[in-house]
Amino acid sequence: MARDGAARDGSPTARRIILGAQLRRLREAAEILPSEAARAIRGSESKISRMELGRVSLKERDIEDLLTLYQVHDLAERAHFLALVTESRQPGWWNRYADSMPPWFQDYVGLEGVAARIQTYELQFIPGLLQTEAYAMALASSGHPSLADDDTRRRVSLRMKRQKLLARPDAPRLWAVIDESVLHRPIGGNAIMRAQLDHLLEMTKQPNITLQVVPFALSGYAAEGSFTLLRFAEPELPDVVYLEHLSGALYLDKRDEIERYSRTLDRLMVDARTPDRTRQMLRKVRDAH
Repeated sequence: MARDGAARDGSPTARRIILGAQLRRLREAAEILPSEAARAIRGSESKISRMELGRVSLKERDIEDLLTLYQVHDLAERAHFLALVTESRQPGWWNRYADSMPPWFQDYVGLEGVAARIQTYELQFIPGLLQTEAYAMALASSGHPSLADDDTRRRVSLRMKRQKLLARPDAPRLWAVIDESVLHRPIGGNAIMRAQLDHLLEMTKQPNITLQVVPFALSGYAAEGSFTLLRFAEPELPDVVYLEHLSGALYLDKRDEIERYSRTLDRLMVDARTPDRTRQMLRKVRDAH
């Protein structure tokens, strides 16, 4: 059985992945090939693969047929799987913002909400979980907050809502590394940047938040772009690297990909100023605004 953390958070993405991983283990334990499982649900091997990876919506009929094929006859265990199917189709809290966020970002919000550790490298902006509302609005409105429409305000509201996970009793560990240029990019003007820097100083007092700055002299060597590595306590949830681009995002979860980005983060943390020296730099840059 999976841990209940993902279920408590209300992440349909996490539930699908957990359910898919459990189905894969049952299939392998029964020594059944994907092609055999595909025939049982009148589908393709590709569909079985997507189901086991949690990348497709699940149907009760398919799950019942697979459980029968895998010799799972215990009523309580079957009920557990079918309950997960129902829960995996329930909308997350962010569903109210669905019309203001791209579909490929919804999975990220769901996974972020159940992560045990969030490690992120940002080359251009303050990480979203650490932005003030004014800074986020300046970004979302391309520097013209007074002209922001309802859609822009909803996107900023979503970002502020996401930040609440850092104050939960079971808050994830956030370790952010940013390029020094981020501190000198006057998003929204001096007053907004000064307030943003004050906010960073306040947030880094929390025991679950660490911030480091990569100095100009070492900028650009370890990584070419921004990325986030999500790590999970649930054994069924594989670690995920999230890469965002202009028209979508990539989710990487292969072991060699995770190891490569993990090594890159290690290098960035070594190149960056220590958390204490980072706080000293934040005060110095703030005083210059």
